[in-house]
Amino acid sequence: MNAGKIVGGSFVFADMEPGAVTTPEDLTAEQRLMAETTRQFVDAEVLPHDERLEGLDYELTVSLMRKAGELGLLGADVPDAYGGLGLDKISSTLISETLASASSFALSVGAHVGIGTLPIVFFGNVEQKERYLPELAAGTKIAAYCLTEPSSGSDALGAKTTARLSEDGSHYILNGSKLYITNAGFADLFIVYAKINGADFSAFIVERDTPGFTFGPEEKKMGIKGSSTRPLFFDDAPVPADRLLGQIGKGHLIAFNILNIGRFKLAAGCLGAAKEAIALSARFANQRKQFGTRIARFPLVAAKLADMQIRTFVLESMVYRTAGLMDDALSGIDYTAPDAGQQAARAIGEYAIECSINKVFASEALDRIADEGVQIHGGCGYIQEYRIERIYRDSRINRIFEGTNEINRLLIPGTLLKKALKGELPLLQKAQELQAELLALVPAAAGPEGTLAQEKQLLAAGKKLFLLVGGLAVQRHGAALERQQEVLAALADMMIELYACESALQRTLKRLERFGEEKARFFAEMTTVYIHEAFERMESSARQTLAALEQGDALRTQLAVVRKLTRRTPADTVALKRLVAAHVSESEAYTV
Repeated sequence: MNAGKIVGGSFVFADMEPGAVTTPEDLTAEQRLMAETTRQFVDAEVLPHDERLEGLDYELTVSLMRKAGELGLLGADVPDAYGGLGLDKISSTLISETLASASSFALSVGAHVGIGTLPIVFFGNVEQKERYLPELAAGTKIAAYCLTEPSSGSDALGAKTTARLSEDGSHYILNGSKLYITNAGFADLFIVYAKINGADFSAFIVERDTPGFTFGPEEKKMGIKGSSTRPLFFDDAPVPADRLLGQIGKGHLIAFNILNIGRFKLAAGCLGAAKEAIALSARFANQRKQFGTRIARFPLVAAKLADMQIRTFVLESMVYRTAGLMDDALSGIDYTAPDAGQQAARAIGEYAIECSINKVFASEALDRIADEGVQIHGGCGYIQEYRIERIYRDSRINRIFEGTNEINRLLIPGTLLKKALKGELPLLQKAQELQAELLALVPAAAGPEGTLAQEKQLLAAGKKLFLLVGGLAVQRHGAALERQQEVLAALADMMIELYACESALQRTLKRLERFGEEKARFFAEMTTVYIHEAFERMESSARQTLAALEQGDALRTQLAVVRKLTRRTPADTVALKRLVAAHVSESEAYTV
């Protein structure tokens, strides 16, 4: 990495200056224009045909994707040297977020531009890029990504599909099957993973008209009904040898890094859906009357609107912070260089932890927001006529897509520990320094003063809690920690909360520095609520995990340290949520 770049995972112990965090308030006029172009396309071209799209009209979906290609919406991540726009990651994040209101069509586009196209962008050779990327950027060819198999989902390397080189060396012969493939009904190009000679996990570019390549029927799904999802079958399917993507046996580098990008883009889509759910719910709550009063005025309904708004604010802060990190990492890649794939793998891999955190937080936040949206709608929320019903159904898949949340919870602390053992992060050193600090029993220094002073202290204490528990977990289990899944999940939850709290806090402090307290007040109200509630969750995770690691006097000693670190004055979150709810009710939308 270049000097000055933020090391992935360092947020668990390092302090950060607000100026180093990318926020939505930093968007340029050009970036906002790209979002507006996307919004106009969705409103004018997609939503009027919503019913047909939900009925799985392939022809209409493809036609609309080509229109999106004409507007440049499919080429944001494709370098201009290969027919795309080569936009920054902030702009492509905005497109993903804004497309979310297009429901299933957004998924079709997302699978095409993300996991379908990016393997060639990052890992294709020059000939493959020149051959395929211009058409993918224009939408004249549609892509799909084929990793999951009947016997391998989260265990991607357990794939059974095989490839063997033909005797004349001109083709690879593929045999096997893939499951749950988005865009399978109409895609022209497929990124397929198979093991060469049953051993070397590799990636291939497969065209639709390949002999021996066939498709099963459409799956009948709970949600995202307007997207095509079908199984694929390979029966001695010959794929030209020059369609091998990347190197033999290096398919895992492509698969895992593309999944990281997919996780981040999924979070951006969840953000867009969350904002729509808030708008729908706030409007309904203002229109619906019970006992002669608009239900938005009832405190328990208002509290739901406040929670939806606050979680979305935090998610938005996380997504654009991460977009800035990814933009910084990927901006220096020479996509025409022979080692472009290695450059991309290093850049994407640096923020694998942050991508997983975004995915888990976003998918679970949207689930809760959609659920509360249905609750606010009451019986109407259970009726298909009301859009919140579809948001609720469609949201459920996000906790399964791109690696289940359970797998991601294992990856988050697992990847952090690997980076520490490689010497990329001074994590163990920081944990040892904390132990020395705690043993010295030095009185705590005076805390920061001013707006959000206690919230800054809570974030710092939360990082110490994580180092305390994480350090002890490593001491107790060493390499065997990977088998202690409950401990890893608790550590992951603490890391997720740290990243969420810090993202919201730094965004608010940045606004405070720029515009003063009055214009930062609403941000501060939301940040205060979230940090206080998140700190309680972190404290609970710490206590639960310590009980799994220690017993007797040792446990009591560790819990005494926790009590010392978690002393605080509770915030009046009830009053703060009422203020937040008033903003949402008045604007009838997500508001900042």
